[in-house]
Amino acid sequence: MYIFNTSEISTFFLIGIPGMEHANIWVSIPICLMYLVAILGNCTILFFIKTETSLHEPMYYFLSMLAISDLGLSLSSLPTMLRILLFNAPGISPDACIAQEFFIHGFSAMESSVLLIMSFDRFIAICNPLRYTSILTSARVTKIGFAFSLKNALLVLPFPFTLKRLRYCKKNLLSHSYCLHQDVMKLACSDNKVNVIYGLFVALTGILDIAFISMSYVLILKAVLSIASQKERFKVLNTCVSHICAVLIFYVPIISLSVIYRFAKHSSPIIKILTADVFLLVPPLMNPIVYCVKNQQIRNLVLGKLCQKHS
Repeated sequence: MYIFNTSEISTFFLIGIPGMEHANIWVSIPICLMYLVAILGNCTILFFIKTETSLHEPMYYFLSMLAISDLGLSLSSLPTMLRILLFNAPGISPDACIAQEFFIHGFSAMESSVLLIMSFDRFIAICNPLRYTSILTSARVTKIGFAFSLKNALLVLPFPFTLKRLRYCKKNLLSHSYCLHQDVMKLACSDNKVNVIYGLFVALTGILDIAFISMSYVLILKAVLSIASQKERFKVLNTCVSHICAVLIFYVPIISLSVIYRFAKHSSPIIKILTADVFLLVPPLMNPIVYCVKNQQIRNLVLGKLCQKHS
């Protein structure tokens, strides 16, 4: 049974970019633009997938899940980041902070799962194209999406409870402009061993996602190399480029941040903060751009709408 302790500290303090406090308003301009482009880009993808029957295919349903995850990540971190940069208001209540970290970790886990599902989608499309539509029916795609959403919600659900049971009585300064589980638990003045162990378990599920994505691409590469025509090989691999970009955009900042915390503990705090900000800002911004540029169907639909407005 959890014992919920009333925090002796009533406010946590988030930080922006150290040394740049005087220029917060200028820093906020590109960040606001990034959020705006990310939200509009992902909403555009969701709009086209919903309204265009030509996009009612498994690959695009999975892309819509990725867009929803990206929107969730953007909207979860947006309030505190803009409060710090626009209004110089770094304070946040423990309850609001715990709620924010739940949504950030939940949508991050969902994005990782969606990238895994999309790698399986590419594997089936390339290695078993004749059975692709019979394997990934609309009903099955819906069940897969629901199952992974439920899995990720249950995975991060213990985070708020394990943080609420801790006592916060000395430190109250967090390391980023938004709340993360590993950041909040370090402020506790009571035993946080449960948080550390469960946090490692959640991290392990992310490592498993990367492992299965890598395995999918090993099998895809094996299938592609068996194709005699070099032109056909490039054509098949080209269908994977958008997904590979999305995987790199999402995982490179996470892995970089882990390496910095593990092997460069005494590096500049600015490097850690900027890398963490890239993790939340760049995937929602870049994924719609990558898919609009690399996917011909989406690109043609977007350009068609723009041409209609100008004509």
